[in-house]
Amino acid sequence: MTDPLAARERFAERPSSHYGPRRAHARQSKVKRRRLRRAVLVVLAVVAVAVGGTYGWAETRLQRDVDLGAYGDRPPPGEGTNYLIVGSDSRDGLSEGDVKDLHAGGGGGRRTDSMMLLHTGANGTSMVSLPRDSWVTVPGRLDTTTGKTKRPEGDKLNAAFSYGGPELLVHTVEQNTGLRIDHYAEIGFAGFVNIVDAIGGVRMCLDRDIKDEKSGADLRKGCHTLNGKQALAFVRQRHQEKEGDLGRSKNQQKFLSTLAHQAARPDTLFDPLEIGPAVQAGLDTLIVDKDMSLRDLSNMFRAVQGVAGGHGKQINVPVSGIGVPTPKGNVLKWDAERSARLFDDLRHDRPVTETGRR
Repeated sequence: MTDPLAARERFAERPSSHYGPRRAHARQSKVKRRRLRRAVLVVLAVVAVAVGGTYGWAETRLQRDVDLGAYGDRPPPGEGTNYLIVGSDSRDGLSEGDVKDLHAGGGGGRRTDSMMLLHTGANGTSMVSLPRDSWVTVPGRLDTTTGKTKRPEGDKLNAAFSYGGPELLVHTVEQNTGLRIDHYAEIGFAGFVNIVDAIGGVRMCLDRDIKDEKSGADLRKGCHTLNGKQALAFVRQRHQEKEGDLGRSKNQQKFLSTLAHQAARPDTLFDPLEIGPAVQAGLDTLIVDKDMSLRDLSNMFRAVQGVAGGHGKQINVPVSGIGVPTPKGNVLKWDAERSARLFDDLRHDRPVTETGRR
């Protein structure tokens, strides 16, 4: 068995007409249909080979860096599959000019800008936003600055990622929800921007003007096709949201669903010239767990796409307070009873009745 303390020390540091032709033309039409079917089969075969080649290439490109069991003491496996999807502020792949242009500078350490729990199972798909300012108990860990083991403490969910990266974040989510995380996928700023640009932008409709100096968002009311830079600014802004971090989480959930839906358009999926750049853009900064296969990643993507198409639920974790003052700053507190019921339903793969509305 793995020594939990040793593990902590190790880890502290993704047309046909409805009317038939006359007999004189019937045989010609049948021949044409056969030729058309053959042509379609040939095209599908070429696409299959192209996509198959992309699949094999992409399988070797996955950065399987995250050990989900690094800290031990995990919840037992539940029913269905749970994914933790994280958007980080990683600047990997960005030049100094990019960092300035994307308003991606400021602050040290590693942080998350979004966290979503995706559950798939026999009773459908649920995507739950976990706001970064959520007040949680961060489990005990080795403090690399002092070399001492810290006791469990209350802090923002985002702090777990700063203190111990994906491993501590997963451990914190598991300990606070009781859900076992089966797979982890994280993408940085560069990968996010590149994916959006690779599929030609994402169509979003806004019900008001949004202008936020910190994120760089400067968008007008109405429908727009957002490029990578605009999309990143949109999902990062929160100062224009009445509910702050909770409002930002709702925007991120909506955008991710729309992105998955548009990336899965036939003109993208079945065009090798389109799918290649999109896949490469995603893999450039995608970090996943050690057991994640491309098939798992594809299942995750299809689940998010399904939610976008109305085949699933988008939920915010139920909250009882926003902007609650603590020694670690203003936080968002989960509603203990409602959130426990939500996570219990997910653990047992029961139909989810929670809406997340206040």
